Amino acid sequence: MSQKAFTRVAGVIYFLIAVLHVVRLARGWQVTLAGWEMPTWVSWVALVVAAFLAYEGFQLGRRVP
Repeated sequence: MSQKAFTRVAGVIYFLIAVLHVVRLARGWQVTLAGWEMPTWVSWVALVVAAFLAYEGFQLGRRVP
């Protein structure tokens, strides 16, 4: 797999993760892991990180020959 294809695939994966966090926040879904209910602020942080990584993946995919 070329570096260009890899960065684009990574960008798409991170974009989908960001979309899922947006959906969770919009619909008010509760997430429970091993009996611990994850607060919504965790999704806000994860949304920012995933969106940034998606953006960087797409940008790098454009710059790589």
